[in-house]
Amino acid sequence: MTPDPPAWVRDAVFYQIFPDRFAQSGRVAKPGPLEPWDAPPTLHGFKGGDLLGVAEHLDELADLGITALYLTPIFMSASNHRYHTYDYLRVDPLLGGDAALRELLDEAHLRGMRVVLDGVFNHTGRGFWPFHHVLETGAGSPYRNWFHWDEAKLERGEQIKAYGDHGERASRLGYEAWWDIPSLPKLNTDEPAVRAHIFEVAEHWLRFGIDGWRLDVPGEIRDEAFWQEFRQRCQAVNPEAYLVGEIWMVAPEWLHGDRFDALMNYPLAEALLGYVAGDHLDEALVRRHHEFGTYTKRLDGPGFAFRLQELLAAYRPETVAAQLNLLDSHDAPRFVSMAGGDRASYRLALTLLAALPGAPCVYYGDEVGLEGGLDPDSRRAYPWDPARQDLELRAFVRAMLRLRHAEPALRSSELAMTASGQSIVIRRFGSGPDLVVGLNAGEDAVVLRLADGLEPGAEVTFADLPGWPTAPARVESDGSLVVSVAARSAVIARLA
Repeated sequence: MTPDPPAWVRDAVFYQIFPDRFAQSGRVAKPGPLEPWDAPPTLHGFKGGDLLGVAEHLDELADLGITALYLTPIFMSASNHRYHTYDYLRVDPLLGGDAALRELLDEAHLRGMRVVLDGVFNHTGRGFWPFHHVLETGAGSPYRNWFHWDEAKLERGEQIKAYGDHGERASRLGYEAWWDIPSLPKLNTDEPAVRAHIFEVAEHWLRFGIDGWRLDVPGEIRDEAFWQEFRQRCQAVNPEAYLVGEIWMVAPEWLHGDRFDALMNYPLAEALLGYVAGDHLDEALVRRHHEFGTYTKRLDGPGFAFRLQELLAAYRPETVAAQLNLLDSHDAPRFVSMAGGDRASYRLALTLLAALPGAPCVYYGDEVGLEGGLDPDSRRAYPWDPARQDLELRAFVRAMLRLRHAEPALRSSELAMTASGQSIVIRRFGSGPDLVVGLNAGEDAVVLRLADGLEPGAEVTFADLPGWPTAPARVESDGSLVVSVAARSAVIARLA
């Protein structure tokens, strides 16, 4: 029998934070000058966001409807994104150190929020102490088997470069690096001591109080037994720990209960973008992104419904309910930018995200209209000045997320759908009243049939969604609920 994912994930709404770019706290001292907060981000610049800054804004996130945080890496590193780890057992002092994480966890848990950290265990940074040890001592280092060296060079005592251009092979660098990036030496996870260290790291932070791990590029570690033991060790510490893998494709083989609970649901994000953006899609930007450019296709209503049904059928219902459903992330252009700056596209996509099985995930700043192209532009600093925020969009996001929390049907696994033209109707079933979402991604108003067989005098109420017009509705003599939906908007009806 396949074990189910943690029950809390079905009801969660995640918020992804890139810690250097979310918020600064005056309580975290900085060692030197920082890149100006509101200046365009650069590849190597630091803005100075920290974990106490996150803790100080938890009430605002709770008000938005957030119940779980996913933080990109926070451990010691010489990069602003911290995927270049050099000590997995210490929180970066630029983020406030271990004490700042302790406060963030305590304050989050006090509010009923979970916190999931990013685990980067396929590769490290050049400053990782075992890698440095080999650079200093060569073939005599007891840590030599922790990495994939050019053994002949190492034995001859030839200088390992450790620096070079992106794309240099191991034959020139003297070691294997992820995507041939010299700053990311690849770990040898076949080495028992490496496995033991990684498992120790996972257990340590779960004991510290985190609620799960998002695992970076797990497909690069081509060893089922590694991830099976990783899961066993994590669950021994916290049986409710959420383990979600960064796999960009449909991959049910990872979710048989022996490795991960869920995946980052990029295939759903691609389908949503192809459907709701329509003629607003910035095809040039999308093509420049290696993943979205490959898979994003323009879809009409029936095309989206077909793709959605494929994605739902690929996994067990219990797994679908735990998928991390996102629209964008630090690894992709902002959704609004891919949709040509059209914020109606974002509202439509978020409506579907909130109305479908799986845990919705909002990338920091999307709720106030933050835009951005390819990395590093997708990692802009959060615009805390209200004059630079789209407050109407935030009000919409807040309303949608709160509606999801309020209606059990939106968090269930049961749905039915019909589609035509640029429209789709999705009916959600649950322990309470049914909810029906009628969404029109087209440029003209349409009349949609939301439900059939209603009793005379049946009570129907519509969700108040800021920024969208109130939809005139009528119940026909045959008991069908018919509603006019304005262009590029949606209605959500509650059937008592």
